[in-house]
Amino acid sequence: MKNKLYLILIFTFLTIIMMDVSVFAHKVNVFAYVEGEKIYTESYFNDGKKCIDSKIEVFDNQGNKLLEGLTDKEGKFSLEVPSEDGDLKIVLTASMGHRAEYSISADELRGAVGLIKEEPEEPVSIVSSETSLVDLKEIQSIIEDTLDEKLKPIMREIKKSREDKISPAEIIGGIGYIIGIFGIIAYFLSRKR
Repeated sequence: MKNKLYLILIFTFLTIIMMDVSVFAHKVNVFAYVEGEKIYTESYFNDGKKCIDSKIEVFDNQGNKLLEGLTDKEGKFSLEVPSEDGDLKIVLTASMGHRAEYSISADELRGAVGLIKEEPEEPVSIVSSETSLVDLKEIQSIIEDTLDEKLKPIMREIKKSREDKISPAEIIGGIGYIIGIFGIIAYFLSRKR
């Protein structure tokens, strides 16, 4: 009888250890960024697999659906920046009902459209060392502002990914949960004796 109990406990323990980690990878992510007059999205599961043929819906700030489409074989989708003002919400619905959202602020949308290259009215010439120093500072300021604006979505996503990490309390809780399951199994097996 004791051998049977040990075999059941060992089998249960090995089953838990050998479980495929992808079973726990239920979270799905969507990331969007604006480049020029297009919005690009990338969709993936926590284990890195791409969300293929998953539905993407785009909503305005009143909740009206502007368009919908499917991701490609690399989990990507793109669309033109809509003419409506306001924030956009991108909703990804992947296989088995997995869902994720991403918001793009109106500032990001306007900033990207404003960055479209325009032809200068007249060529800039450097006349003296004073004007070239001022021009370099202005150029550096413009570049920094542009980079800050472009990197906002990436920085927001990095910050969000740091918040999604598993805490030590959750790990200890999971171990306690497994020990509790073994305790329940041992209790019922000992009652059968």
